[in-house]
Parts: sequence; C-alpha cells; structure tokens
Amino acid sequence: MKLFRRAAVGAATLAIGGLLATTAPAIAAPAAPSPTLAAPDIPLANVKAHLSQFQSIASANGGNRAHGRPGYKASLDYVKAKLDAAGFTTRIQQFSSSGTGYNLIADWPGGDANQVLMAGAHLDSVSAGPGINDNGSGSAGVLETALAVSRAQLQPTKHLRFAWWGAEELGMVGSRYYVNNLPAADRSKVSGYLNFDMIGSPNPGYFVYDDDPTIEKTFKDFYAGLNVPTEIETEGDGRSDHAPFKSAGIPVGGLFTGAERAKSSAQAQKWGGTAGQAFDRCYHSSCDSTSNINDTALDRNSDAIAHAIWTLGAGTTVPPGDAYENTADVAIPDNGAAVTSTVNVTGRTGNAPATLKVDVDVRHTWRGDVVLDLLAPDGTAYRLKNSSSNDSADNIIATYTVDASSETANGAWKLRAQDIASQDTGYINSWKLTF
Repeated sequence: MKLFRRAAVGAATLAIGGLLATTAPAIAAPAAPSPTLAAPDIPLANVKAHLSQFQSIASANGGNRAHGRPGYKASLDYVKAKLDAAGFTTRIQQFSSSGTGYNLIADWPGGDANQVLMAGAHLDSVSAGPGINDNGSGSAGVLETALAVSRAQLQPTKHLRFAWWGAEELGMVGSRYYVNNLPAADRSKVSGYLNFDMIGSPNPGYFVYDDDPTIEKTFKDFYAGLNVPTEIETEGDGRSDHAPFKSAGIPVGGLFTGAERAKSSAQAQKWGGTAGQAFDRCYHSSCDSTSNINDTALDRNSDAIAHAIWTLGAGTTVPPGDAYENTADVAIPDNGAAVTSTVNVTGRTGNAPATLKVDVDVRHTWRGDVVLDLLAPDGTAYRLKNSSSNDSADNIIATYTVDASSETANGAWKLRAQDIASQDTGYINSWKLTF
C-alpha cells in the first residue's frame, strides 16, 4: 500500500512498451449465491509457501521486489508459472513509469463474458524491504484462491479474472494503466473489483472496505459467521489499487488488516493484540519479512477471498439495457465556455431509471480541470464529476450511475463539459446512456 505523502503518478507517461495483455472485462454486481456452492477452506500452509517464495526472491535480488527491480519480475514469473500450470489464460501487460513495469492478468475459462468478477493485489514491494505483508500477503491470498478455483474446476456464472499489479507503491500506476486502457465496452462488463492489500498484519485489525454495499455485505457476512467483528476501512481509502476502478465507476470492495496507524484500546479488546502499537510496525521497512505475518489474520482473510469469489461469482445473468450513444468528437475549449454533446432518446415509455448508466470517454491532458454534468431533457443538471487541482491524471474514462427516475425518458439528453483552468486541452470522444 502506498504512503499518503507519495504523490500519485497518474500524470506520468504510461506508454506501452510491449502489450501482451490488453482488455479486461468489467465485473458485474454480485447476485444471490447458489446455495449448493460452498467455498473451500484455503490451506494456510499453501499461502505461507507463496510468502516464503517471495522472501527467497527478495533475498536473492537485493532485499526487495520493487517496481523496476529484478525481484519484481521474478515474483511475477513465479505467480505466472503457477497459474499457467493450473489452466489459466495469463497475459502480461507492460507499461512505462520510470522504468518498465508489468501487470499480470489471469482469466479462468468460462463464465459470462458480459459479467466479469475481478480480484487483485499489488505484487510490488517498496525498495526498503521484501514486502511480505505489503503486499506479499494479498498477492499470495489471491494466488491460492485462484489455484483453489482450478482444483475445484469451478464453473461460476460470472467470468473470473485475477490480477497482480505493478508499481502500486508509486501511485497505483499499474492498475491505473489497466483501467485507463479498458475500452468503454469492456469496462461496462466489470461488475466488481475486489482488492486485497495487507491481509496479514502482525497486530491485525479486521477492516472491510465501505464501498459497494453487496460486496461489503459479502465480507461482513463471512466474518459474522466466524463471530469476528469488523470495522469500516478508512486508513487505506484511496491508497490502493481499488481507487482507479472506483474512479471509473466500477463497484469495488476489499479487506485490510492495518498499516502504520496504532491499534486503539477498544480495538485491542475486540481483536486482541497490542494497543498503542501500529497494526504493522514493519510497514515499508526492511523487517517486513516472513516473520511479519499474523497467521490467524492471513488464514481468515484468505478464506474470505475464496468466500467472496464463490459467492459473488454465482450470480444470475443480467441482460444489458438499451443504449443510446454519441461518438462524435466535441472539442472542449481550454479554460473556456461549457460545451455539450447530445444523445436523443426516443421510443421509451415513462421515466428514466433510478440506475441510469452514463458511460463517458473524455480525452484530456489534465482531467482535474474538467467538470462534467448530465443534462436531462428538461435542463435539470446532474453533477458527474467535479474539478480537482490534485487530479493530475489524463482522460476521464468512467461509468457513472444517476438516479434519473424523476425525468421523462424520451428527449434530448446532454453531456456538458467545461474546462475551468488553463494550459490543458481535450475533447469529448464519446458517451452513452444505458437504460
């Protein structure tokens, strides 16, 4: 997990050095699980064996597995070999950010390609240490769950995709690159992304991401079954690889056991451990080794990953809605007046839905300058995106959900875009409404 003080590098040049993996399907919101489908227990010994391999790789490569260092590529090769042998289709996605970086994407054959359930973890460490909790733990838990899918020859309703991200410690560079390069059609297929960053902290808490309600409930239900209380995760909000997915309008969720914050007395009473001590005293340090893991937390969270994959993967197929699209380019003046692009909706009855999907593809050299609104046929404005001086990434490729149930469906709907600061340019590339 990256530090708050580290600047996000969304503005860094991300060029394809050699793209062996490109598109990933979007994950659909999970539906009710099949009562006959039970997740297996994930063997703790197997997860720890992966951590031992990551430790050995770091020890043989200067003590770390950081982006751009040989230890990272060796870690990726290890994970890829396990997945290839288990029958996954693997792809390496290459990007550039102060050196060559790599994402590893693994697809399990079968499932509805229009409903993609994704789980991922960042594979890189900081340069200061081997990164066994941060984030060998999440990487190992996701890997062993994927291998459990293979052992069970699982045939879920949804298509399963697993990912290991590069350069998270530089500002979620790998995951941001992946999301930004997903075509809108593929992005809309991702019903959910599950993120696992630091799931074995030595003085652990049990934190659940407070994002998509269905994903959140899935994890909370699992822990309720163990009589283990959970708390909403706040320490890592926006600091890990779920952030680019969330910004693109994809439902996200995940688990976390704590980083540099200190455990409170109330939390120690609830979970055990030491009050007043950091959840992970070795966070981003050389001592983040195999001795920096709480086995109970790692075991529980690995089982929770499997529970989520088995539960959320067993949804029912949701047919796509009717879509209305405008693909004509509209230039956005630099620090100028607002412009609009129109989609004409005809032939419908009644009002628009409470979950009107707005897919936006705006190409811009500094997305933080851009304000976006959806204008209903009667002129009512729905804010999609505010400006932000801290949002230095390029392009706005995202899906927004608008409660437009008070609006008549038929008529001229408009996407309004305005650049409110100087020195950067862009245009509306395309946008669509899905009813």
